[in-house]
Amino acid sequence: MSKAPIVIAIDDDRSVLMLVERALGEEGYEVATYETASEGLAAIQDQRPAVVLLDIMLQETNGLELFSSIREIDVKLPVVFITATADSETAIDAIQLGGFDYIPKPLDLAHLRTVTARAIKTRQLMSVPVALGSEPLTRENGDQLAFIGRSPAMLEVFKAIGRVARQDVPVLIRGESGTGKELVARAIYQHSQREEQCFMEVNCAALPDSLLESELFGHEKGAFTGAEQRRIGKFEQCNDGTIFLDEVGDMAPVVQAKVLRLLQEQRFERVGGNETIETNVRIISATNQPLESMVKEGTFRADLIYRLNGVTIDLPPLRERGDDLRLLAQHFLAGAVRDLKKPQIEGLAPETLEMLLLHAWPGNVRELRAVIRQAVLNTTGPVIVPDFLPPEIRGEAKRSRPEPDEHRQRNRSGENLAEVVEPALSSGDTDLYAKTLEFMERYLITRVLQETAGNQSKAAVILGITRGKIRDRIAAFGISLDTNVEIEPDNHR
Repeated sequence: MSKAPIVIAIDDDRSVLMLVERALGEEGYEVATYETASEGLAAIQDQRPAVVLLDIMLQETNGLELFSSIREIDVKLPVVFITATADSETAIDAIQLGGFDYIPKPLDLAHLRTVTARAIKTRQLMSVPVALGSEPLTRENGDQLAFIGRSPAMLEVFKAIGRVARQDVPVLIRGESGTGKELVARAIYQHSQREEQCFMEVNCAALPDSLLESELFGHEKGAFTGAEQRRIGKFEQCNDGTIFLDEVGDMAPVVQAKVLRLLQEQRFERVGGNETIETNVRIISATNQPLESMVKEGTFRADLIYRLNGVTIDLPPLRERGDDLRLLAQHFLAGAVRDLKKPQIEGLAPETLEMLLLHAWPGNVRELRAVIRQAVLNTTGPVIVPDFLPPEIRGEAKRSRPEPDEHRQRNRSGENLAEVVEPALSSGDTDLYAKTLEFMERYLITRVLQETAGNQSKAAVILGITRGKIRDRIAAFGISLDTNVEIEPDNHR
């Protein structure tokens, strides 16, 4: 028969200790209570508890100071702070030191039981050897790796980079968002004959069409309203170097035509200018969009595709990279431990790694990096257990106020703003402004997409925003082009 977990409570208020002893004793825990810091510290050394409940305001010392002594005894021991001083500064200090949680007085016994159970589970998981360490990945010569991957799919990418890097031809990198297309572009540049020259990156989805043209080609003074002086564009600045055009599918037709000419003739004119400028740049481009489908829609030039993809490199999504996920997780963990100054973190618990391996990773490598950094920020001990992962990875993502399908569909279509405002006012919501803006934005984008039969380029023109912005909102709001927009086959041309 396994021994009951030991809970040590240190508080100079006897009534609190009696309450803790009764509440947690009913849960089957062995509870030991102490009124002084010295008694509690000695008990921690002797009994090796599963969790400590520590009052911040003790008579002989401050609980925050005592916490440092507890950490010297057992760095993996979860410490839950309890105090009558429920102010923000104290809570911040407690968690910043590495406290597992913070419970204000008077104690909510249900919350106390929940937090204690979580702390004990965390303690148990921390006692198991880590499944993935936090040491940086290195080459045989000791240098740290910058590009991670050993899966067959990534080995093909590395071989493609090796074949094309020193050949002065355009390269088109294709792959889902977040797969690391910029890293591939930089690897090509760093192994090319132009590695001593400049490397510039332009995100075509981040700039409106008029600004993108000026950013790439420059403009003359007076070319348009606000053009108070001549601007030298990236193609001119980067002569003899390499330019990386990210999200190239978001270029407007007028910009596409000028890029095509530059690829053909290596010359161009600034916006509003007549002088022909010659340049010698290598273009590496990337996209997560189906350019061939865009050609059929009339939103992308077929001849530009042929010019951009002198060589095409297809970057696989994270879900198709097998054990690369372990390597990437360790790589990002080592970086987060270093950047966030948490050298005490040893690695991931087996259950944590298992959850990472089971996740679908729609955001690919970028999502994995963000998740690891969040987990490192949340972690209070040396081992990252599942509780420190974001809710969506644990499969516990919570939806705000579940709605019947019919009502949710009305909200999405924007038939009645009152259906959002009135219930929120009745329930006392404090984020009504944000909810209302989201409601209106979802309706506006859905309605315009209905009007354009799902054509995102036309919708971007009507709304006056970039196609990249529309794509982000479609993903954020869960707008389905097949159901919400209801595209008729005859209209999708």
